[in-house]
Amino acid sequence: MNKTISDAALSVIKKMQQNELTESVIYQEISKFAKGDENKKTLLRLASEEKAHYEIWKGYTGIEMKPQKGKVFKYKMIARIFGFTFAVKLMENGEENAQSEYELLAQEVEESVSIRQQEEEHEAALLNMLDEEILQYVGSMVLGLNDALVELTGSLAGFTLAMQNTRLIALSGLILGISATFSMASSEFLSAKSEGRSDALKSCTYTGIAYLVTVVLLIAPYLIFGNAQYMLALACMLVIVILIIAGFTYYTSVAQDQPFKSRFIEMATISISVAVLSFLVGKVAKIFLGVDL
Repeated sequence: MNKTISDAALSVIKKMQQNELTESVIYQEISKFAKGDENKKTLLRLASEEKAHYEIWKGYTGIEMKPQKGKVFKYKMIARIFGFTFAVKLMENGEENAQSEYELLAQEVEESVSIRQQEEEHEAALLNMLDEEILQYVGSMVLGLNDALVELTGSLAGFTLAMQNTRLIALSGLILGISATFSMASSEFLSAKSEGRSDALKSCTYTGIAYLVTVVLLIAPYLIFGNAQYMLALACMLVIVILIIAGFTYYTSVAQDQPFKSRFIEMATISISVAVLSFLVGKVAKIFLGVDL
C-alpha cells in the first residue's frame, strides 16, 4: 500500500471504511423484515458489496472497525416507519455531502476514483431494483392528499370567518372531511376498476387513508383551541398544511428521486391560495347574508 498517504487522506479513508461497514450491517438488518424475496436478495447483495469495500479500505488503514450502532438503529427505525426504499436512499444521499473529502482522497489514492465510481453506478442500479408496495401507490396517496389539502383548507378557512367558533368549524369540517373521504376513495375505486386494474381496492384504500389522515390533522387545531380562538386555530391549521406538504414532498423526492423545491412550492402555493380566497368568500358571505353565528 502507499506509505506516503497524508493524515488528511487517511482520515477520509477511515471515515469511508467506517461508513461501508455500518451500511453493510444496515442493509443486512433491513433485509430481515423487507417484504419480497427479490428485495431481500438485492439488499443482501448491497450488504455484501459494502462489506467488500470495507475490506479494501481496511487494507490501507490496517484497522478492524465495528459498525456504528446508533446509525444502524436510526435507519432500521426509518425503514420500519417509512419503508426500506426511503431509508436506504436517504442513507445513500447523505454520502453525497462528502464530495470534497473524496476529491482530496483521489489526489493521493488513484484507486479510490474507480472504486467510488463503480460503487455509485452499481448501487444506483441495485437501488432501482427495489420494489416496495407503498411506492406503487404514491400516485393514489398524492391524489387523496392534494384533494384533502385544497378542499379542506379552503373550507376550514371559509368556515373560520363565517362561523367564528372553533367547535362549529370542527364539526362542519369533520362532516365534510369524512364524507369527502368516502367520496374520493369510491371514485378512485371506480376509476381503477374501469381501467381493468386488479388492485382497485388497494388503490382506493391508500387514497382514503391519505385523505382521512389529512382531515384529522387539519381539524385538530379547532378541537384544541377555545371557541373564541378561531383565528389562532386557523393560523395553526395553515402551519400544519405547510408541514404536511413539506414532509410528503420530501418523502417522495427521496424515495422516487424527484425534485423537492418545485413540487413543494407548487403544492403550498395552491393550498394557501385556496385558503385565502375561501377566507374572503366567507367574509363576503357573512356580510351579504347577514348571518351572525
